[in-house]
Amino acid sequence: MINQDEQALAYFQRAAESDPNYAYTYDLFHEGVWTYLGRAQYRMGRYEEARRSLERAVSAYPDDSLAKLYLGLTLARRSENSQGLTEIRAGLQQLYDWLEYMESARRFTVFWDPLRQIRSEIKRDLDMISGKDVDWPKLLDSAEWIGREMEEEIDRVQDDEQRRFDRRDFPPHSGGGVGVGINF
Repeated sequence: MINQDEQALAYFQRAAESDPNYAYTYDLFHEGVWTYLGRAQYRMGRYEEARRSLERAVSAYPDDSLAKLYLGLTLARRSENSQGLTEIRAGLQQLYDWLEYMESARRFTVFWDPLRQIRSEIKRDLDMISGKDVDWPKLLDSAEWIGREMEEEIDRVQDDEQRRFDRRDFPPHSGGGVGVGINF
């Protein structure tokens, strides 16, 4: 999902055909191959295909919050606003709850959304959805941003954890040292 939509679409189609049950899980964050394929189809404007892929993703993995989010976006792009709003809300709420859980479960090693930017945006969107009037262009832009940001957040968390691992296992040595030996 590095802004090479046609290559991503072809890759994820092959992956889904090869292993339709494949799911990427990192640090309790779960995203199935059908979600990746549906997101690529969505980005290419292939909304009917995206809908089928994302419905399959949600059916296979109900906790796949990005599948719900992108299913809602797809439905909204197809002018199915009522159902789209339901799916967007569900996906956003699941993402928010998951990020909150990860922060509370890892009090001393917060990696996910440490500045709460994603959660703040989700909260604004959920508040908008709860209000009387939904600003659809704003909601769609924001929800797409959240989806992209979550993908980037996975990479940032992996990088942060690798740096922590590297520092822990191979601490830098500086200056001289004093040793004490005891012989019996």
